[in-house]
Amino acid sequence: MMRKRLCLVMFLSLMSGSTGSAHAEYADVVINRQAEKNGMRPVVFPHWFHRIRFRCRVCHLELQFKMRVASNIITMGDIIDGKFCGACHNGEIAWSVENCDLCHSGKPGLPSGIYGSDQTNGPGRF
Repeated sequence: MMRKRLCLVMFLSLMSGSTGSAHAEYADVVINRQAEKNGMRPVVFPHWFHRIRFRCRVCHLELQFKMRVASNIITMGDIIDGKFCGACHNGEIAWSVENCDLCHSGKPGLPSGIYGSDQTNGPGRF
């Protein structure tokens, strides 16, 4: 019963946040090295959401994400070619690049970085 409630809360929060700009929450990684230069909103990567499903090595060793803020040069071309996020976000494992606003959901001007509880007041809005 508790698991069903948690799933419902997660689903409703994802659906309600899909229409506007997202704000970085606890342990979210904001990627804005290339986005705004190319006319897109910053990417908000929910690190915790991915971390509870995969071990660190999946992204940081196998997909070659460096463990330093703003040290990865990620382009949409790379993602379309199956590198970085595109290894899973290919339309088969997870949504594809046609759904821009699912990733490019940050507030304009949000700088690259990792946002923790001191900036967001906790691990989410639940």
